[in-house]
Amino acid sequence: MASTDDKKVTLLSSDGEAFVVGVDVVMQSQTLKHMVEDSCVDNGIPLPNVTGKSLSKVIEYCNKHAGVDKYDPVNEELKSWDSDFVVNLDQPTLFDLIEASNYLDIKNLLDLTCKRVADMIRGKTPEEIRETFHIKNDYTPEEEEEVRRENEWAFE
Repeated sequence: MASTDDKKVTLLSSDGEAFVVGVDVVMQSQTLKHMVEDSCVDNGIPLPNVTGKSLSKVIEYCNKHAGVDKYDPVNEELKSWDSDFVVNLDQPTLFDLIEASNYLDIKNLLDLTCKRVADMIRGKTPEEIRETFHIKNDYTPEEEEEVRRENEWAFE
């Protein structure tokens, strides 16, 4: 019988891709961890909310973090890798990864990706934020002025 460390689990993405990964990778996801503990993995674990592209990035992240019990704030190499990992993502992939890490309940990955979005917003005007994220302004100039007056503190 294979040890827990040698055990492999198949993850099935929403678009039909199969990924065979070690239990050390799967255990970083609270969602998948419970499935493994409940022995619900014999025929693979279907992930209807996660595309193959997103799952590939999740696995890349989890492989890098395998064996690290908790995020180590003094591990400069890992911090640098994490930073490069999210900075190099295009926006659609970043947002898909946020959704995947939320669905899979991978707290450190969710925190990392959400921090990246916060960094993209920090210090920008509403107009710059709309431009960055391709958001259409659906306020009329009058409505926008009213919101600014009612919430002056937010625009200081």
